Amino acid sequence: MRKIVAFVCIAGALTFAAFAASSKSKPASQDDRNSIVIVFKDGHQQTFPMADIARIEFMSPTVSAAGSWPGHFMGKWRVGDGAGGTFLITLKRNGEAEKTIGSRHGTWTAVDGEARIAWDDGWHDAIRKAGDGYEKAAFGPGKTFSDDPSNVTDAKSTEPI
Repeated sequence: MRKIVAFVCIAGALTFAAFAASSKSKPASQDDRNSIVIVFKDGHQQTFPMADIARIEFMSPTVSAAGSWPGHFMGKWRVGDGAGGTFLITLKRNGEAEKTIGSRHGTWTAVDGEARIAWDDGWHDAIRKAGDGYEKAAFGPGKTFSDDPSNVTDAKSTEPI
């Protein structure tokens, strides 16, 4: 009886191994190696050719600029001044901000999907996604980001870091 049980176990293991070996997928083709596969929480997946991808952004509802990854905000931005002119805002990786008019120094953080800048002169700016582009909302001294902005202008990233 032991010999029969041992034979059945060995035969079953060999059958399982043969089945597992035959069900292995084919080697990756050149196209598969130049693609990215996104696997969603529900288990379905989608493949994208790398040639079609310009960039990948990871969004976070609340992120600190110092030591985190709000990469799409870092760099130089050409923004409107609310009076028809433009100036540059530079958002640095360490949370520092600079501008080419007025009080030049400030600090910034990424909050709720936008860059919030507090300038030393009391002004506050927010750079946020608007449609296919970005906009800059300016808040005068004494206002908060929840108040109506003093002006809203276009914002364009000119030199990502």
